[in-house]
Amino acid sequence: MIGRPRDCVAQQLRHLERDGFVARTHYDEVPPRVEYEAPGLALSLRSLLAALGQWAEEYGGEIAAARAACTGPLVA
Repeated sequence: MIGRPRDCVAQQLRHLERDGFVARTHYDEVPPRVEYEAPGLALSLRSLLAALGQWAEEYGGEIAAARAACTGPLVA
């Protein structure tokens, strides 16, 4: 069973924090406040993600056309 979207986001953020891609700072305030930032490990991915974004812009039309042309069921 899939949880609420907020639970899913919280779980993903915990995983990213565990793996060193996100740094979390909790402030003992009311209401509670938490800030997230990208440490060096995450920042090292910028050029890779920029290249992936450029690729998606270049080939996104082909992917959309292939999806539109697909009439059969998706197979897992």
